[in-house]
Amino acid sequence: MDSEIIITSPARSSPNILVTGTPGTGKTTTSELIALAAGLEKVTVGELVKERSLHDGYNEEFDTFWLNEDKVVDEMEDMLAGGGMCVDFHTCGMFPERWFDLVVVLRADTDKIYDRLEKRGYKQNKVQENIECEIMQVVLEEAQESYQPEIVMELASNTVEQMEANVEKVAAFVEEFRRTHTQ
Repeated sequence: MDSEIIITSPARSSPNILVTGTPGTGKTTTSELIALAAGLEKVTVGELVKERSLHDGYNEEFDTFWLNEDKVVDEMEDMLAGGGMCVDFHTCGMFPERWFDLVVVLRADTDKIYDRLEKRGYKQNKVQENIECEIMQVVLEEAQESYQPEIVMELASNTVEQMEANVEKVAAFVEEFRRTHTQ
């Protein structure tokens, strides 16, 4: 006898939000503001990778760590189980779909990204690679391929006004989620 097994994520009264996008789109600032506005705990994956050695060494050419996805996912599993988290990372396909209730993909004009990355002191090859990723919509396509379309929200992040509007949209989502998921 064939039977279909449906696996559902544990009921959460507060959502998990992923804020993703090409470096320089405003993920860190936006996720910090979302966490404050919505009462979520913020997790910056890049910081976890460094602090907890969730990598396989250092890439000198691009001035970054070689990410160990298995270590990252194992480390974050329990953190996200109960909900109420706002996660900031520049990619999204490695995370289990069940973790997130909303995936926010921030987009910015390439001149804005260039200026922001230059100010951070990124090497020119790293700036160029990230500009190309934004032009090719790499992060947006990854989100659209990895998650259900109804939970992926693409938002422009060129100005302070856009950033504030984005925070308001996500905070409204969190409020509605809590209202409809309170037991």
